[in-house]
Amino acid sequence: MGTVRSKDGTVIAFDAVGEGRPLIMVDGATAHRAVNPLSGEVGELLRDGFRTYSYDRRGRGQSGDTAPYATEREIEDLAALIEDAGAPAMVCGFSSGAALALDAAVAGLPIDRLVVWEPPFIVDDSRPPLPADYVERLDAAIAAGRPGDAVELFFTAAIGMPAEVVDGFRQSPMWAVVEEVAHTIAYDGRFVASTMAGTPLDKDRWASIDVPVLAMHGDGTDPTLMVGARVIAELLPTATLRVVKGEQHSVAPDVLAPVLRRFAETA
Repeated sequence: MGTVRSKDGTVIAFDAVGEGRPLIMVDGATAHRAVNPLSGEVGELLRDGFRTYSYDRRGRGQSGDTAPYATEREIEDLAALIEDAGAPAMVCGFSSGAALALDAAVAGLPIDRLVVWEPPFIVDDSRPPLPADYVERLDAAIAAGRPGDAVELFFTAAIGMPAEVVDGFRQSPMWAVVEEVAHTIAYDGRFVASTMAGTPLDKDRWASIDVPVLAMHGDGTDPTLMVGARVIAELLPTATLRVVKGEQHSVAPDVLAPVLRRFAETA
C-alpha cells in the first residue's frame, strides 16, 4: 500500500500495480479497495503496459477524512494521485465516480483520456428522481447517529431498491460494512444530485472537456443505467459510446481491461 497527502493534508491510501502509462480508477458510492477488488484486478491484467492506481476515496477504507467536506477536496485527492503516478493520466470512473472524474477533467487536472462506466444519471421520467433534499437527509441521518437510515435512503432513492429488499439486506453481514462508510454517501450525492433530478443534464457543466472520452454501459444492465453513458456520448464532441456485450453495472475485469488498453492506444 502507498499513500499520498492531498492539498488539505488528508492521507489517501492506494495500491499501484504494473509499470507504464498511469491509469487511475475511481470507485462509485460506498466502494473501496477492501470490498471492491475490480480496480486491482484490472491493474493486474494491465500490468505490462500500465501503472494502475486503485485508491480509497476519502472517508473510506484506509484513507483519511478532513472536515468540512467539499467536492473540491476529492478533486484535489485525485490530483495528488496523478502527481504521484506521473502526468498525464488516464482516469476511469465508475457509477457516481464518473461524475467526479468528469468534474476533475473540467478542473484542469492533467487527464489525457477519460473513461466513464454507467454514470447513474436520471434525465427523464423513466425512473423516480432523487428527492430534492437527498443530500440534506443523508447529512441529517449521519449527524443524528443513524448511519443505517442513510444507507437505506441510498438504496431506495438512489439505487431504486424496493424497501422490502432493503429490509432483508439489513440482516446480512454486508450491511455493517456499508454503514461504516455511510457518511460518504452524501459526498457522492453532492456530485450527482443535479444529474439525477429527472431533468436534462446541464450542457455547460462538462462542455470544456477536450480529451477523448469513452462512455460505456453493458447491454445486460438495467435500462435506466444505460442512459448516463448515452447522454455523455451525445453531449461531448470528444466522447464515444461503447456498449459492452453481456455486462451489467458490475463489469468483469477481464472484459474491462482489454477495452481500456485499446482506448489508451487510440490515436
